[in-house]
Amino acid sequence: MGQGATSDLGARLAAGEEGAITECYSALGPMVLGYLRRFVARDEAEDVLQRVFYEVWRNRDRYDPTRSLEAWVLGIARKRAIDQLRRRHANVVPIEELREIAGDDGRELAERYARAVEVRGALERLPSEQREVLTLAYFGELSQTEIAGRLGLPLGTVKARTFRGLRRLADLLGTVG
Repeated sequence: MGQGATSDLGARLAAGEEGAITECYSALGPMVLGYLRRFVARDEAEDVLQRVFYEVWRNRDRYDPTRSLEAWVLGIARKRAIDQLRRRHANVVPIEELREIAGDDGRELAERYARAVEVRGALERLPSEQREVLTLAYFGELSQTEIAGRLGLPLGTVKARTFRGLRRLADLLGTVG
């Protein structure tokens, strides 16, 4: 799906147009399912996927059509995956699993959270073309070839936007790259 088609779909979704959620599910469902499978068990991922698109439809009035539809949907997916993990771990959580997530005293988790907020802020400051390819690559787990196909762009353009976006992101975050 090209960039224009995604923004058009997002505008139609935000307007509550009949059939827009079905198209959104068809266009983004496979990417979101792949993303969810990184966090929740395979048998739970499809249930979470249904909750994600229910929430997309229910909160369509909160979507800003000038922003990336994929990023907005993946943000909802991330929250629902976290909810699912919390429900699943409500009973018993092995201490080794917690150490792996949070470090020995929780500071590592707090540092990662702070860094994630910083990265999201820097992503918002990137030009939309660079932000879109980076979002699809890192949150949507798409290859550059898949991104080129989805956006209807030449592969070289996707590679250039990725390179420039990563370089600009490093500058914004003050890292050496």
